[in-house]
Amino acid sequence: MNCIELEITAHAPLAIGRQKPGGSISETESYIPGTMIRGAIASQILKVSGRQTANLSTNGGQFQALFLGEQPAIFQNAYPAIAKISESESRCVSELIYVLPATAVSSKAEPGFKTESKEKGGVFDTLIDRFCAEQCGHVYDPSCPKDASRIEPFAGFYSKAAREKYPYRTHSVSSRFLTRVGINRRRATAQDDILYSIEVLNESFLSNTRDRFPKWEYVSYRSQIWIDDDQLATALRNYLQKHCDSFRMGGSASRGLGKVHLAIKDGQTVESVEKRIATFNSKLKERWNLWSVFRPSSDQSLPQRTFFTLDLQSDAILTDNWQSTIVLSAPMLQDFANFQDSTLRLETSYSSYDYRAGWNAAWGLMKDMELTTNRGSVFLFSTEQPEQWYEALQELEWRGIGDRTSEGFGQVQVCNEFHTVFRENAV
Repeated sequence: MNCIELEITAHAPLAIGRQKPGGSISETESYIPGTMIRGAIASQILKVSGRQTANLSTNGGQFQALFLGEQPAIFQNAYPAIAKISESESRCVSELIYVLPATAVSSKAEPGFKTESKEKGGVFDTLIDRFCAEQCGHVYDPSCPKDASRIEPFAGFYSKAAREKYPYRTHSVSSRFLTRVGINRRRATAQDDILYSIEVLNESFLSNTRDRFPKWEYVSYRSQIWIDDDQLATALRNYLQKHCDSFRMGGSASRGLGKVHLAIKDGQTVESVEKRIATFNSKLKERWNLWSVFRPSSDQSLPQRTFFTLDLQSDAILTDNWQSTIVLSAPMLQDFANFQDSTLRLETSYSSYDYRAGWNAAWGLMKDMELTTNRGSVFLFSTEQPEQWYEALQELEWRGIGDRTSEGFGQVQVCNEFHTVFRENAV
């Protein structure tokens, strides 16, 4: 499997809106969806087809294999690379960007990761402790470790820097409203009663607000494109490098919005699935031993099973027996992995839902309304045959689960390392 690490730098505001079902207000996204990246690249190839893109011909060939083949390229969502280093400093970082699991919580009074100027509070995960408590027959209701204040779920994007005192950083991008006036086509002047506003993602940010002369920097987003075929991956890589300044993403492109620059970055190595599962089970065993004081003396050992989690890194479209669902069951996981395991069991799940639609520019039609499982959802599984799952789970991390995975839906991560951040070591 070939991975193209893509950095998208905004040189103009991005109008990435979505309208909720039954609503009349269009909200802006906080990232660039994979379906938008896919559409922008396909549109640009079609626009210049026959003149400059002989290697990505639209008459079948590589274009069809890239977007319409049996195993099309997978365009993952692009998440903002702006990391909040401190209360006054932000910068674009090169670390991999992840979605916080739904089990992550933080203090209600002082939410967010710890920094040099904010030692209290912090963020920690509750999955393992909650599972152990429930197995002991207790209700797990933690409080903030510093001042015992109330905690609430903490969501968003984050990255982890190596060899730093405060390695965890929050990622986000700000937005603003642009007010526009309609133009009368006959008179070429402003039309009465046509005044509207567009919410857009900002194209720049202040890197350090403490400096006397603050420096503005462009906002960058990070994404990945996964392709099976080596030759096709090389052709797409060369095309993106050649036409790096030709793309526009989002709405209102004819009004000057959506200008982006694409850059190919070196891929970053990640820990193998097997090591992540081993680390997760080691931590689970340690916490189980701590919670075992609440269990009967005859039932204090952890079941002889291997546990692992699937953490959604993007919204997923899941169906079970042709019906939409927001829970990933054991039979569904076996179908996605194309592997049967009678010992596989879903231990617990934490998920929520939303609705998604969209516009298909190629067809000129609205996309179907889909029930989606929100990114950050967590599913805890256990099995007695872990060795047979390592390769299958690695494949799922590449290809995703559910429907429309080529558009960025269904990205998953096995055993997110944040599950091993406990209450007493909040970060």
